[in-house]
Amino acid sequence: MALPICSYHSCFFHDQPCISSQGNFHFRNQPKTHAPLPPSKSRVWLNPNSPRAKQLPTASTSTSTYVFLTGLTHSLNSCTPNSLHVSTILMRLPHNLSERHAVFILDKMVNSITATFVLRHLRDKIKPATDKEVVLYNVTLKVFRKSRDFDGAEKLFDEMLQRGVKPDNITFSTLINSARMCALPDKAVEWFEKMPSFGCEPDSITCSAMVYAYAQTNNVDMALILYDRAKAENWSLDAATFSALIKMHGLLGKYDECLRIFQEMKVMGVRPTVVTYNTLLGGLFKAKNPWQAKTIYKEMISNGVLPDYITYATLLRIYAGAQYSKDALCVYKEMKGRGMDMNVDLYNRLLAMCADAGCIDEAVEIFEDMKSSGTSQPNSLTFSSLITVYSCNGKVSEAEAMLSEMIQSGFRPTLYVLTSLAQCYGKAKRTDDVVNIFNQLMDLSIVPDVRFCCCLLTVMTHTPKEELGKLIDCLEKANAKLGSVLRYLVEERESDGDFRKETSEFLNSIDGKVKKPLCNCLIDLCVNLNMPNRARDILDIGLTLEIYTNIQTRSQTRWSLHLKELSVGAALTALHVWINDLSKALETGEDLPPLLGINTGQGKHNYSDKGLASVCESYFRELNAPFHQAPNKAGWYFVTKDAAKSWLESRGSTESIANLNSRFQVV
Repeated sequence: MALPICSYHSCFFHDQPCISSQGNFHFRNQPKTHAPLPPSKSRVWLNPNSPRAKQLPTASTSTSTYVFLTGLTHSLNSCTPNSLHVSTILMRLPHNLSERHAVFILDKMVNSITATFVLRHLRDKIKPATDKEVVLYNVTLKVFRKSRDFDGAEKLFDEMLQRGVKPDNITFSTLINSARMCALPDKAVEWFEKMPSFGCEPDSITCSAMVYAYAQTNNVDMALILYDRAKAENWSLDAATFSALIKMHGLLGKYDECLRIFQEMKVMGVRPTVVTYNTLLGGLFKAKNPWQAKTIYKEMISNGVLPDYITYATLLRIYAGAQYSKDALCVYKEMKGRGMDMNVDLYNRLLAMCADAGCIDEAVEIFEDMKSSGTSQPNSLTFSSLITVYSCNGKVSEAEAMLSEMIQSGFRPTLYVLTSLAQCYGKAKRTDDVVNIFNQLMDLSIVPDVRFCCCLLTVMTHTPKEELGKLIDCLEKANAKLGSVLRYLVEERESDGDFRKETSEFLNSIDGKVKKPLCNCLIDLCVNLNMPNRARDILDIGLTLEIYTNIQTRSQTRWSLHLKELSVGAALTALHVWINDLSKALETGEDLPPLLGINTGQGKHNYSDKGLASVCESYFRELNAPFHQAPNKAGWYFVTKDAAKSWLESRGSTESIANLNSRFQVV
């Protein structure tokens, strides 16, 4: 249990005037020098808020004592900080100065350098008892806290010890809060942990401050121990403490805990500040949770908390990263409407989002705004995004013009830029220009990466068969193993065993992060070359090497096919394999579950200009398949057991289903 709080604790800790008396300070005349002050009837200092302190002099009563001492303190705060000037001002004090008058003067001080001289002068003048001298030091430490002078506070503490003055709870409370106000949580922890060695046991107010300090220093165990005590014992915690706890959990990646702390904060009656909301949004950014961020932002606005620059910048990063283009553009307009300057990073995040979402007009507007802002000028990433925007939409002349502007601005084309241009030329069926881009890479000594190889594979799906050799020559130079696999496909070589072996060796030789995109591209190429068996071979290799996982799932009530992470060609190939599996299940007498489902995802697809859902829906019609979109689950298509069984039986053999591959070309 914490020790009882001293009678003067409240006024020192909460910045209240620390002067009290059981009598009045009324003078008939304003004292000038050495005017006698009324004798003190008691040496007990009272809380100015208590009923016993109704007669205290305050600004509202305008007593002559209050006016005199306040004016004196003002002179001390503004004088030259040395012993001579301080002594000259304090000569005006009467000889019968009491401890409570000294406390009042020090409590009104804001100049920590001068306060040290004032303390020494008053201490020598009134010669307080040893047990009372600590009070003068505590009030002076409070001046250092006001001034954010933590080094000075530590030196004053050392002086206390040298004089044999024993620090008390107030001493440590003031030092701990001073460290907190100076953004020195490590120092707060250091002083808190010194308390037992001086015979001091922290009270609830000090412990409350330490929840913040331990959270700031990521001492999770101590922060949570004190926080649990705070909840159990109803300590008073402020918004800054909850913000620190939320940040601590965010650094640990415990984003659910961030939300829990936020909810507990409101239950405990603490109103979130803009810092609290910003801290929580920062955690949601790391958690990649844009939906929750939208909810928190709406709550922030409804609670009348005004967003600041950090709020908008964090939201913009969240929405842009999640391709919430409408929300991101709204935040951008709000920022501009409030006269906030965007930095280069925020502009580039917006432009990258526009490139992914295909927002050409918006990208051009943002780019022009950036150039005219006067604070943020385009860099290499900026031009890369604009070139990508144009390239993805097949606007060759605009992409070429942006490349020229990039070079004129002093930026060298990057691999990313040249990859985008190759994609653009490929869509325009300008195969020779694609080859020229590859040659540029060679001339610049830039090694084509897997992303560039994926780009060329995608270009091959748009290239006439008679020109495929030009692109294969490029890919062979970039990756000999990939070139060998492509020769099997384009030249229609036989020997399935050799093809599977070389494809497996190639996929095993590349980085894990790019295996799935390459598999998707190879399967797309097979579909476009009307080679369904090769497409199934690559899909099977991908499943064997665990490049593709959980494409098919089964439970007692539902069998599902998950296509949303596949390209169009890979999705159609997986669909055929699944249909074959269903047919085989029926042929062997296996019972189907009550429901069959296909998950295509929703919205724009990474591997197709169209959404995968619309492509699959069109293909269901080609197959006359009885799958229907679920009204309450976007991107899902379902069919009942009976309807599926009837349809599969009408389709006949699995071979007839596989042959349908030749009727569809990847767009």
